[in-house]
Amino acid sequence: MSDTRRFQPVSGMDLPRFAGIPSFMRLPVIAPEQAGAEGVQIGLIGVPWDTGTTNRPGARHGPRQMRDLSTMIRSTHPVSRVKPFEACNCADLGDVPVNPTDVQATLGRVERFYDGIVAQGIRPLTAGGDHLISLPVLRALARKGPLGMVHFDSHTDLNDSYFDGDKYTHGTPFRRAIEEGLLDPARVIQIGIRGPVYGDFEDVEWGRAQGVTIVTIDELFDRGIADVMAQARAVVGDAPTYVSYDIDFVDPAFAPGTGTPEVGGPNSYQAQQVVRALSGLDIVGADLVEVSPPFDASGGTAWLAVSLMFELLCVMAEGR
Repeated sequence: MSDTRRFQPVSGMDLPRFAGIPSFMRLPVIAPEQAGAEGVQIGLIGVPWDTGTTNRPGARHGPRQMRDLSTMIRSTHPVSRVKPFEACNCADLGDVPVNPTDVQATLGRVERFYDGIVAQGIRPLTAGGDHLISLPVLRALARKGPLGMVHFDSHTDLNDSYFDGDKYTHGTPFRRAIEEGLLDPARVIQIGIRGPVYGDFEDVEWGRAQGVTIVTIDELFDRGIADVMAQARAVVGDAPTYVSYDIDFVDPAFAPGTGTPEVGGPNSYQAQQVVRALSGLDIVGADLVEVSPPFDASGGTAWLAVSLMFELLCVMAEGR
């Protein structure tokens, strides 16, 4: 049994939730270089960066607002009754020191930061940031071999390039990850895909040709969450798996604060249900990306996002 006493979040019974310096879920903040000695098992990390964005920016501000809203998170899951802060030693490991003006420099910075996290045996739970940040995280996590992935999104992010052949945007991370051997496409499932396209469905066709399982939003609603998530569990199996959750998977009526919203998505409860169905998988890391506070002044999107991070934390902690 791990020593959890040093890793308990500040209780709302001891300090009001609107008071104090915000950290993810009121957890202790520990510098990454200290994390191994301190025994952290799951580290919550911010990557405040959106230079990979091709349309509406603002996701660089996501981690800060998500930290603030996460002070409302309590200690026990209401359905599974998992107590993640007792099951695992968790801590806020701060933000990656990104370079907001240079894509390749930031990809390198994120990769090196996560190399250090992985070397200490810590499983990362990341708040983005735009979806390109998943690529360097996967580079660090897949050193021992390709991973499976469960991906919730309204877009495949399997595009080849944008504008003048740019290969590195928030629409391309998983194509690059498959090309680099970071993901095993036969163990990748993408759920919730929808919205107008540029005309040729090249990203979908390319993904399916590689062996990626792509479940559109129509199929998700026609078959139901339980059936689709049973398929997801079968696709990734028992081997190491990454979970990537773009907040635009959720209908913009519930999550307007994102850069590329698509109508016709799940509601907030369904957004929780799909994560709960991941219980028991070997999740080596996860992210929640594309929260853009400038497009949601009420903070409701960030509150939903950190609630989904708590759902992810619970299934990760349960697996440990």
